[in-house]
Amino acid sequence: MTEGYNNKTLLIESQYFPPISFYKTLIEVNILKIERYEHYQKVSFRNRCYVAGPNGTILLSVPLAKGKNQRTIMKDVRISNQENWQALHWKTLTSAYRRSPWFEYFENELEELYTRRFDFLLDWNMACLQWANQVLGISPEISLTDRFEKTYDPATGVLDRRDHLQPGQPAPDGAPVYAQVFGERTGFFPNLSILDLLFCEGKRAIELLT
Repeated sequence: MTEGYNNKTLLIESQYFPPISFYKTLIEVNILKIERYEHYQKVSFRNRCYVAGPNGTILLSVPLAKGKNQRTIMKDVRISNQENWQALHWKTLTSAYRRSPWFEYFENELEELYTRRFDFLLDWNMACLQWANQVLGISPEISLTDRFEKTYDPATGVLDRRDHLQPGQPAPDGAPVYAQVFGERTGFFPNLSILDLLFCEGKRAIELLT
């Protein structure tokens, strides 16, 4: 654990089943604050995550009611439920991870999550975060921001990591390496969604994050 991090509050944007690097930082703090008063930003982990498939990485993207170019406050961003995107995402996860060691162990709970309707992206992301935290066995104190602040004084103890993680960035140093379902065919894909690590390593996932 990085010295002093456990006394800080991690501030980050809301994300859809965040990448592994997010959890590498999260396990080092006791308090997590989710930004909800920023404007939605496209091409981010706010409404997308990446998993491993037989031909490469697969993008799972939550459709939004006003499209990806909207400038709506994050707490007000609505999901477009005109198409059954949850069923499509679940079908993709089932196809990609049915052969993984731990998929069957998590299947019932996760399938139930994917059958619950959500109208707001923030609510969906929070449900995904809480599920993953429970499975990992971590329980940080979680809260939502009550206003937007562009910057935070480090003296306040806030570790501001908003927009620190972006799709397409190289994997950070120390990212765990493990056996992926299609790894022998595709090679290893680092820093995918936490779902990939959980399906492949299960209870050992938390050890690989430390």
